[in-house]
Amino acid sequence: MSHKSRPVNLLLIEDNPGDVRLTQEAFKEGKLEYRLDVVMDGVEALHFLHKRPPYQDAVKPDLILLDLNLPKKDGREVLAEIKEEPALKRIPVIVLTTSNAEQDILKTYDLHVNCYINKPVDFDRFFDIIQMIEDFWLTTAILPGRMR
Repeated sequence: MSHKSRPVNLLLIEDNPGDVRLTQEAFKEGKLEYRLDVVMDGVEALHFLHKRPPYQDAVKPDLILLDLNLPKKDGREVLAEIKEEPALKRIPVIVLTTSNAEQDILKTYDLHVNCYINKPVDFDRFFDIIQMIEDFWLTTAILPGRMR
């Protein structure tokens, strides 16, 4: 199976069930075939990415959507570990969070986040943001492991 024909593997690291549902619905409206895995806290995210139990069969994501304010280990710590790990550091990470605090934006870029998006509270605007992510990151950009 070629990289172009396989589904895009997305990892959503989000602790809010409502935002998880919105994200799932928004991607369903998209044009691409995808697989969306969801983990609810920072520790679980790192277990998933390192294929630790119960995630031994986890698929390496092509793109990570990361909330900052997570239980157990916050998104900044998760981002730092992803970007320090040779096997993970090339996976693009998009911070999708309600925080618009300048220190959060600067800190995540210092940690080599690929994109920082303020999560809108408006339902339609949220769908628009997910569509923009799909249009740019999953259609226009060439992701590692999905070379054309």
